[in-house]
Amino acid sequence: MRIIDSHHHLWDTSAHHYPLLAGPMHERGWGDWSPLRANYLVSDFLNDARNQVLVKSVHVQANFDPRNPEGETGWLQDLANRPESRGFPHGIVAFANFGDADVESLLDKHAGCSLVRGIRQVLNRHPNPVLNRAEQDWLSMPQWRERLGLLRRRQWSFDVQVYHHQMADIALLAARYHDIQFVLDHAGMLVQRDEASMSAWQAAMRTLAQYPNVAVKLSGFGMTDLAWTQESIQPLVLGPIEWFGPNRVMFGSNFPIDRLMTSYDRLWNAYNRLTAGFSDSEREAMFHDNALRIYRL
Repeated sequence: MRIIDSHHHLWDTSAHHYPLLAGPMHERGWGDWSPLRANYLVSDFLNDARNQVLVKSVHVQANFDPRNPEGETGWLQDLANRPESRGFPHGIVAFANFGDADVESLLDKHAGCSLVRGIRQVLNRHPNPVLNRAEQDWLSMPQWRERLGLLRRRQWSFDVQVYHHQMADIALLAARYHDIQFVLDHAGMLVQRDEASMSAWQAAMRTLAQYPNVAVKLSGFGMTDLAWTQESIQPLVLGPIEWFGPNRVMFGSNFPIDRLMTSYDRLWNAYNRLTAGFSDSEREAMFHDNALRIYRL
C-alpha cells in the first residue's frame, strides 16, 4: 500500500526556537514527553517509515518561533530541496494567526515558499485548562472569522484542530466559506471516552460531514489514548469513514508526537487492518489519493 503521511512534524532545536520544547516541562496528557526535545529531522522521519511504502508527506506547523513563523516555511522548503531529503516534505501547512490584524502580510511571506498548501492555527479550547491548546477562543472573534477568508485568494486549505464541542462553529465557517477546503485534524480529538462524550462527538462529526468542503484526518490517536489498541481506535477510524466517505478521509502519523506512544509500523499496520474491508480503490483514496488531491501534491 502506497501511503502519503498527511500529518507529521519536523524540528531542529539546535538551529531554531520552539517554545514548547524549550520551556519548562508541564502536563499535556502525553505522559513523559521529554524525548520530544531531541531533533527530529527528515532522516529520522524516513528511518521511522523505512518499512512502509511512504511516497510523500505533508508537514504541519510545529510550534516554531511565533516571532518568525515564515522562518519555518523557509527552513522546510530548503530541507525539501536537499537531495538527501528525497523531496520530503512535499507539502507545507504553515502557521498564521487570523487574530492578527497584519496576518495578510504573513500569508504573503508564506506564499514565497512554493510548497505551502494551507494554514493551521490550533483552536482547541476546553473547560479543563490542561486541555487548552489555544490561548483564547479565536472562533468567537468576528475579525478572526472575517480574516479566515483571506485563504480563498490563494486557494489554500485550513487545517482545523478543535474539540467536538467547537465543531458547530466550524460548520458555520464551512458554510460561509464553501470555497475553502477545511481539514479536520486528528478525527476531532476525542479526549474523553465516556458514553456522553462519545455520543456528542458522533453527532458533531455527522453534522460537520454534511459539508462537502470538509475532509478529516485520522491521526493523533496517541495524544488522547496513550495505550491505544487497534480495538480502541476502531470506532474513531471507521465512524469518520462512514460519515465523511472514503473520498474525504486521510491518514496521518502525527510523528514524532505519536512516536511517544507507538512505532510507525504499528500505527500504519493498524490503519491497514482496520480498513481491510474496503475496496482497493477506496483504500488507495484514503491512504494516498485524497492527500494528493486535497493538498495538491
